[in-house]
Amino acid sequence: MSNLFIVAAPSGCGKTSLVKSLINDAKNLRVSISHTTRNPRVDEVNGTNYHFVSVSEFQKMVSEDSFIEHAEVFENFYGTSKKLINDNLDNNIDVILEIDWQGARQVNQNLPSAISIFILPPSKEALELRLKNRAQDDVLVIKKRMLDAENQMSHFNEFDYLVINDDFNSALTDLKLIISSSKNLTKCAHLSLEEQSIKHKKLLKKLI
Repeated sequence: MSNLFIVAAPSGCGKTSLVKSLINDAKNLRVSISHTTRNPRVDEVNGTNYHFVSVSEFQKMVSEDSFIEHAEVFENFYGTSKKLINDNLDNNIDVILEIDWQGARQVNQNLPSAISIFILPPSKEALELRLKNRAQDDVLVIKKRMLDAENQMSHFNEFDYLVINDDFNSALTDLKLIISSSKNLTKCAHLSLEEQSIKHKKLLKKLI
């Protein structure tokens, strides 16, 4: 039985690095490659990092109901192809979606069996430092991303699991536990939304 996993987090939480490590260590797990209208960064390759398309191409796909989810983020469009997801699931391959809460909500409406995971930073200060250390954005963009992060994090309670990325290896272990437990049809209770909300009550109050 194959599963669709949703992994969401504010920019700077280490989501992409964690998912990359998951994929490298797993035999039957793939990350879905999204379509986007934004320009590729220097180290990004079309078809590997994203499917880079024009606004008109993206709008055509929307009109043809080709996406399981799509959203506008920082004035660019992002979407996940239904066909690419279904092709993998039909071939018994687990799929990970790296999307935001808006996309996660759409996926859950279209595919309620999807397993959703939200990654949180250990503090706002740590998140801001990570954004600065990436050296990808100027001060104004970082400020905008921090404001967006607060909005993103306010939707943590719409997810099945919470993972705190304070230590990369610990967060990676938590993600692996969630994925492996789903294959055994068991629930990784200590990482569930309910348990993590109690355990990290003070952190959540500071973040949101």
